[in-house]
Amino acid sequence: MIEIETQKSETVLGRLVVVGLGLIGGSFAKGVRESGLCREVVGVDLDPQSRKLAVELGVVDRCEEDLAAACVGADVIQLAVPILAMEKVLARLAGMDLGQAVLTDVGSAKGNVVRTARAVMPERLGRFVPGHPIAGSEQSGVEASNAGLFRRHKVILTPLAETDAEALALVDRLWRALDADVEHMQVERHDEVLAATSHLPHLLAFGLVDSLAKRNENLDIFRYAAGGFRDFTRIAGSDPVMWHDIFLANREAVLRILDTFRSDLDALRDAVDAGDGHQLLGVFTRARVAREHFSKILARRAYVDAMNSNDLIFLAQPGGRLSGRIRVPGDKSISHRSIMLGSLAEGTTEVEGFLEGEDALATLQAFRDMGVVIEGPHHGRVTIHGVGLNGLKPPPGPIYLGNSGTSMRLLSGLLAAQAFDTVLTGDASLSKRPMNRVANPLREMGAVIETAEQGRPPVTIRGGHKLKALTYTLPMASAQVKSCLLLAGLYAEGKTTVTEPAPTRDHTERMLRGFGYEVSVEGPTASLVSGGKLKATHIEVPADISSAAFFLVAASIAEGSELLLEHVGINPTRTGVIDILRLMGGDITLENQREVGGEPVADLRVRGARLKGIEIPEHLVPLAIDEFPVLFVAAACAEGRTVLRGAEELRVKESDRIQVMADGLQALGVKCEPTADGIIIDGGEIGGGEVHGHGDHRIAMAFSVASLRATAPIRIHDCANVATSFPNFLALCAEVGIRVAEEGKS
Repeated sequence: MIEIETQKSETVLGRLVVVGLGLIGGSFAKGVRESGLCREVVGVDLDPQSRKLAVELGVVDRCEEDLAAACVGADVIQLAVPILAMEKVLARLAGMDLGQAVLTDVGSAKGNVVRTARAVMPERLGRFVPGHPIAGSEQSGVEASNAGLFRRHKVILTPLAETDAEALALVDRLWRALDADVEHMQVERHDEVLAATSHLPHLLAFGLVDSLAKRNENLDIFRYAAGGFRDFTRIAGSDPVMWHDIFLANREAVLRILDTFRSDLDALRDAVDAGDGHQLLGVFTRARVAREHFSKILARRAYVDAMNSNDLIFLAQPGGRLSGRIRVPGDKSISHRSIMLGSLAEGTTEVEGFLEGEDALATLQAFRDMGVVIEGPHHGRVTIHGVGLNGLKPPPGPIYLGNSGTSMRLLSGLLAAQAFDTVLTGDASLSKRPMNRVANPLREMGAVIETAEQGRPPVTIRGGHKLKALTYTLPMASAQVKSCLLLAGLYAEGKTTVTEPAPTRDHTERMLRGFGYEVSVEGPTASLVSGGKLKATHIEVPADISSAAFFLVAASIAEGSELLLEHVGINPTRTGVIDILRLMGGDITLENQREVGGEPVADLRVRGARLKGIEIPEHLVPLAIDEFPVLFVAAACAEGRTVLRGAEELRVKESDRIQVMADGLQALGVKCEPTADGIIIDGGEIGGGEVHGHGDHRIAMAFSVASLRATAPIRIHDCANVATSFPNFLALCAEVGIRVAEEGKS
C-alpha cells in the first residue's frame, strides 16, 4: 500500500513520475510540485532539451531519460505521451516491478488505452486509473507548463470495474489539488462524448479548410473570409500528428457520431434544395440557443444568468422618493401561456411584450425541444410556428425547466395525453416544490405519472394513455392546477370541469378563447370539451402586475412620491395587490383603461401615502398570492398591526415566503410573528442590516423596496434569481429613484 503521510494538514505523496513533459504532463507536474503534495516529482522525456528546461523552470525536481530508472520507488506514474505511443509505454511498464504504484494517463481517447492495459498488464488493473483533462493552450512544450492550467477545467476519470477505490481516490485528490473539476465516467461513455464535443468539430474544421484550400479560387476564399470562418476553422491549426493519433485511437466512436452528423447534414441539404425555409428556420433557431441552454442544464441553473454569481449581493441605500413613468416587463403568466397555446395552434402566432426572464424562456425552450419552430425573443417579440394540438414531437431528453413551477405544472397537463414519454426536471429550488397537486388529478383522468419522494420533481409522464374528462373541485385555490387540468382537457374524452374554492387568475381561460377555443365559465367553475382546434392569433402581453407591485408599494411608502406605471394588466383575478394597498390607505388610480387581446390593462398612478395596518380579507389572498413579500414591506411601514391569514400556499413557493420574510424583517428590527398560514406584522421603524433572498426573486426585490424607509443600508444576499421574473429590475429602480445596485457597482 502507498505510504501517505500528513504534514502541515496536507497529504504528502512520496514520488510522482510524469512520463512526457509536454504542456499537459508538464503542467500537471508543476502544479503538484507547487502544491507541496509530493516530496519528489520526476520527469521522463526523450528530448534532452525538454529534460533540461523542465528542471530549470521548476517543473520537476529531476529528469530521467530511462523509463525504468525513473519509476523506481514511484507512488504514482502519469502517462502524458501521445495517444498511440501510450500502447508502447504500457507494454514497457508491464515488464517492470512497479510495486503498488498507481498508474494513470491523460489521453483524450480511453478505449484503446484500456484495451492495451487489459492485454499487457491484467494483474495491474486494480492500480490503473485512466483519466483525461479537458484543458489546453495554443502554446505547447514543457516551456508552456502552467501550474494553473487545470483550474476550473473538467478532468474526467474513467475507472474500471477492477480499479481500487484507494487508487481512484488518490488520483482524484491530485487533480482536485490543482483546482480541477473532477468527474467520473464510464470508458465507453467518455469516448462517445468526446467524439461529439471535441473530435468531430476538429475533423470538420480540418476537412473544411482542406476542401477550400484545394479549390482554384482558394486565394479569394481566404482573402474575404469573415470572422465566422476564422472562428470555426481556428482549431484546424491544431497539431496534425496529435489529431491523427486521436482519430485512429477513437475511430469507432468518431464514425458513429460522424454518421449521425452526415444524416443531419443530408437533411439540411435536402431542405436547401427544396427551399424548405421552415426546416432551416427550425435548425437555426434551435442551434442559436442550444449552447446556452445546455450550459444551464449542466450548471443546474435557470436560463438568464447575467449576474453570474453564486451569492450576488444587492446593496440598498436608505431613503429616497419615486418619480417618473416606467413600463415594467411583460406579464409572466401570460408569456408562459402564449408560448404553450401558440405552439399548439394551427398557423403562426405573433407575440409582443414577451417577458424575457428565465421562467418564460424555460417554457419557450421546452417547446423548441418538442420540435416547435420559435423565432426570438427579440425586444419582446416572438414568432411561434404552431404545430397543432397533435404535432408535438418527442424531446431528445429530459425537459429542463430551471426554476419555473408554472412551466412544470402546466406542461404536465399538456404532456399527459401525448404519445411519447417525457421527463420534467428543474434546478434545486424547483426540485423541492410539490407536484402531486397536479399529478393526482391527472392520474384520475388516466394519465400515468411518476414523481420522486413526496411528490417532488423530476416528473416522469408516460405517453400513449387516453385521458377521460374529469369533474374536479380544487382542494386549494391554484391557477396552476386549474390551468393544468383545463389543458389536459383539450385532449380528454368528454367535458372537463374545474371548480375553485376562491377566484384565481384566469389567463388560461381568456387566452384559450383568444385562440378560438370555447371555454365556459360560470361563477367558480370553468369547463371545456375536447375535439376543438386552436387558431393562431396575435398577442400583446401587458406589463406584469406582480412586477408593478414592487413599485406600487415603493411609491406608496416613500413620502412625496408620484409614479406612473404604464400598460399594466389589471385582470380582476390579479388585482388583489391594488385592493389591499387601497384598504391600507394607498393612493392608486387607474387611468386609460382599455382591453388588449382579451386582457384588461390600464396605466396606474401611485402617490406616497400614510398606510395603516389592516386585517387582510381572506377573499383577496388568492388574488395577491405572488405579491405578498412586498406587501409585508408595506405592512412594516404602516401604522398599526397587519394580519394575514389563509396564505399557507406561500410556504411552498420558491422559498417559504412567510418564514423567509419574517426572518428578514426581524433582522431589520421589525416586530412580526409568522403563523402556520400567514403573518402578524406591527408597523414601525425599519433598520439596516443583512438579509437573505434564499434564491427567491420576490424576496430580494421586496427588501430592495424596504430600503426606502430604512435608517441604514440593507445588504441582500442571494439575489441572482431576480432575473427569473424581472431582468431589468435594478435599471428601473435607478430610473425612478430607488437606490439599490449590485454590491461593488454604482
